[in-house]
Amino acid sequence: MNWRERVLRRGSFLAAGSGGRMVLLGAPLDQTTSFRPGARFAPERIREVSDALEEYSPLLDRGLDEIEFEDLGDLVLPFGDLEGSLRLIEEAAADLVGRGRLPLVLGGEHLVSLPILRAMGRCYPDLVFLQFDAHADLRDEYLGQADSHATVVRRIVDLIGGERVYQFGIRSGTREEFCFGRANTRFFPGGLGGLEAVLGELAPHPVYLSIDIDVVDPAFAPGTGTPEAGGIGSRELLEALYALKDLKLVGMDIVEVCPPVDAGDITALLAAKLVREALLLWS
Repeated sequence: MNWRERVLRRGSFLAAGSGGRMVLLGAPLDQTTSFRPGARFAPERIREVSDALEEYSPLLDRGLDEIEFEDLGDLVLPFGDLEGSLRLIEEAAADLVGRGRLPLVLGGEHLVSLPILRAMGRCYPDLVFLQFDAHADLRDEYLGQADSHATVVRRIVDLIGGERVYQFGIRSGTREEFCFGRANTRFFPGGLGGLEAVLGELAPHPVYLSIDIDVVDPAFAPGTGTPEAGGIGSRELLEALYALKDLKLVGMDIVEVCPPVDAGDITALLAAKLVREALLLWS
């Protein structure tokens, strides 16, 4: 069965059309979550709350009615079948990238990044992975599992090499993860300081951006599976997104939004605004 036959159409994201380079796709994976489950509901909820947003971005002086993009809906993943789910996500990503599309994927847990990177790496041999996250995700295994939301970046290091993995916002992990990150990746623990200094390094490369919403302090984004105090503010995250505008973005995901534990949908609303701004920046 073709992956396009395994898509559930959702309410469109504001003025989504049927063309353009950028395409939204939900990947509601929620099988290795280790604390608070519910990320599978994020793609649908992010679309629902997007109705509260204006199509126009005053900071970018541009509106969604001025661009073309497509919202495909959500992949219907085989619940309980992790490998089958990862294969389906990889198949979808490979097809979209092969057609010259730029996927903006709504997770789901952070493990969704791995199959997308597998597909991306075949098209872009010098691909760079840029991560905004509270957690290092550099464990070699977690509870006996090699593929987990706690190991996803370690698997990406195995895939593309640590020198092309840039990690920002990290403020949680084991001692071993921090030692591994400092020795093997471009590791920037704490906040997003240092991002502008590496933009020149990133500029020649195709870049995949992964935003784990828990990079934001839980005061601004409580609706996430593994909240971690001491994070950045929502405005700081948006400013970082704007700072990336001249990079060669080839894909992006927003992961770990968890609607069942959200407060007043403020986390889903932040994710929806990130989607809107990304669409306007790179369409």
